[in-house]
Amino acid sequence: MKTNKSLAKRIKITKNGKLKVRKPGFNHFNSRQSRNHQLEGRVGLDMTMTAKDKSRFFPHSNTTVRKPRVAAEQK
Repeated sequence: MKTNKSLAKRIKITKNGKLKVRKPGFNHFNSRQSRNHQLEGRVGLDMTMTAKDKSRFFPHSNTTVRKPRVAAEQK
């Protein structure tokens, strides 16, 4: 199965498997907006997908949430 490239270009998968997307509406005509509104566009949004959709669109990536490693106790 292939990765869906049109969706992969719009979504970033973090180390722990979270999906980040850009806010819509910040590509052009930003000079008319207030500075605070312009800076709000820089913050990425979290995206939620079902496990079935993740495996369909990103079959070769690890989109499951990883558990933190526990250091072995020293004796």
